[in-house]
Amino acid sequence: MCNDPLRSDPLLPGSVASAVAEYRALRDAHGPCWGEPTLSYVTQAWATVYLDRRHDFWNTGLRHVAERHPEVPEPAREDHLGDVDVARVVRDALGGDVQDNLPVLRLTPGGCAVEADTRVVLEGAAFRTALLLDSGRDEPVTVVVDGTPHTVEPRGALIVEVAESVVVDGRPVDLAPLSRRAAAATVRLRAGFPCRWSVTTANGQGWYPPGAPPKLDGNRRPYFHGDDVVLDVPAEPITVTVARGMEYTTSEVTVTPRAGAETLVELAPERLYDAAARGWYGGDLHVHLNWMGEEPAAPELAAAAQHGEDLHVLNLVAGNVASERVYDVEALERWVGEDLPWSDERHLARIGVEYRNDLLGHCTAFGLRGLPSRYHTGFQDTVDWPPNAVACEEMRTLGGVISYGHPFHTAFGDDDPPDVVLDRARNCSAREIVVGAALGLVDTLDVLNHSSILATAAVYRRLLGAGNRIGVSAGTDAVLSFCRRGTASAPPGWERVYAHVGGPLTAESYAEAVALGRTFATTGPWLELTVNGHEPGATLELPAGQEVEITVSSIGPEVETLEIRTAAGVLAQGPAGRLTATMTTDEPTYVVAVASGPPHPRSQHRRGAYAHTSPVYVDVAGARVARAEDVRWCLAWLDRLEQLLREFGRFDTPAQLDDHLALYERARKIYHSRL
Repeated sequence: MCNDPLRSDPLLPGSVASAVAEYRALRDAHGPCWGEPTLSYVTQAWATVYLDRRHDFWNTGLRHVAERHPEVPEPAREDHLGDVDVARVVRDALGGDVQDNLPVLRLTPGGCAVEADTRVVLEGAAFRTALLLDSGRDEPVTVVVDGTPHTVEPRGALIVEVAESVVVDGRPVDLAPLSRRAAAATVRLRAGFPCRWSVTTANGQGWYPPGAPPKLDGNRRPYFHGDDVVLDVPAEPITVTVARGMEYTTSEVTVTPRAGAETLVELAPERLYDAAARGWYGGDLHVHLNWMGEEPAAPELAAAAQHGEDLHVLNLVAGNVASERVYDVEALERWVGEDLPWSDERHLARIGVEYRNDLLGHCTAFGLRGLPSRYHTGFQDTVDWPPNAVACEEMRTLGGVISYGHPFHTAFGDDDPPDVVLDRARNCSAREIVVGAALGLVDTLDVLNHSSILATAAVYRRLLGAGNRIGVSAGTDAVLSFCRRGTASAPPGWERVYAHVGGPLTAESYAEAVALGRTFATTGPWLELTVNGHEPGATLELPAGQEVEITVSSIGPEVETLEIRTAAGVLAQGPAGRLTATMTTDEPTYVVAVASGPPHPRSQHRRGAYAHTSPVYVDVAGARVARAEDVRWCLAWLDRLEQLLREFGRFDTPAQLDDHLALYERARKIYHSRL
């Protein structure tokens, strides 16, 4: 008999299984935030399980902070979002809307009534749902739910779980609007290879196979992964949709399965382009297995998602939320430096790190060969020391490719000054990127991210124009333990960084290609750039006055506009498909390509379709690009960052602050040398 858990289940070794069980206990005890301290984004995570893109948690929460803490000035209200009454914020953000996972019991002075998006429940199946208690009464009211009394404050709100009964004012409430029963049928879904499936009834309700978490993507589409999958559904019309990541189209069919029988649905998506056949491999470099959420995730879920999305490279990252606990550190300790067990010649999975400081930014590392000595600073009133650069340098020595994830969250344009994105204290923005880029400690920037793509792209091009040589990358920050939280619960790889590897796919070959900037990042479109036949990551050394030929091409129905950009701005613009331009080498520059389009079903990001290449560098007469305007912009950034650090940084000794300031001075000298 084998007692080695690694041999009995290679995807769930004992330490990892114990960690997942512990996360599940935390979820059961504390709900979707797993007992984490209530920072603003922790509270947002709890609330947005019940909200979608139509509902503004952030500004609603800030209004509640203003009511609760009128003495707090407006710029500091974000820091108090953890103090709000979450149920009231959810109620007010909904503005009268009723979510499918949150029916409402309206408590009025004259009585009460249930409002619901009625759910279909199969005959014999149990039904349980969250319920929003929304009081319009001027006095407290007691609501008895499944025998347990709950007090709702005057004009207050409460979210509870209900399975059987609700009693208000001594009278039972009619819960018929919550659900209706339907006869059960079975469907078998087969594509011939792993895919992403969506099975819905006419009301948009999703249906899932046993054991699959009830996930919604960023467009609120239900989904799960697999092939030859069997699930129970109502014996009524259902729509089956199949997709497989961004390299495939979507196929759809509507069928009416017969009660008590199995209906076979054979359906496969068609390929739109084949990146690997061209030597390009797409990766998502920022994905969490566990990081709060409704359903703790085991590695098996990551394996199914990677193969179902045909995601070539998956970087699962261990990281903390708001306390000392580092989620999935057990998996990191078990597998660091190894391909994860479900990897094959076309799909590579590794586990890395998200190193986190909310004042200076969050860094990700791919390809680590060993464990770092620290994972975060600045949480729970600990010091903001050492600088992020120290962690980046250590992870670099361990073989990691370093990037900054979800860099910016504020609207920002090409001509805006740095203080536009340095306007707040602790909000996870990539403040130290200007330092790390100058010192050569950061390889890439996640221009494709879940937050502000356009702001990050503008900062990225400023960094390039100032003489920094960093590539473009992509990290979705998808969290497999979330089921309903916008793009966080979307499948990994809804944005990808494609790297031109050329040869076999390995962690080393992919990391090298990313570090050398042989990349483009995308929400879906294929985007190619050549400058005199050279691809991103190349450096052309040319004499002054030479003419350069630039070609850009795209594939994807969501693309509307192509752009060719240099350090001086937009060189050429045109419709999707193909764009060419010529340029005379008057001064050193870089060339990048951008593809964009409106919101599209293939894109999870609210801003729509977007792709951005790393640059082809054009050196002229031995000189590299270093525009004075961009260099001074980076110097102004450093000045503003120093102000933020002095005002909001936490340090035990003056020497800790001095370590940051010395780092900034090193970066200043580098930028001054480029003027």
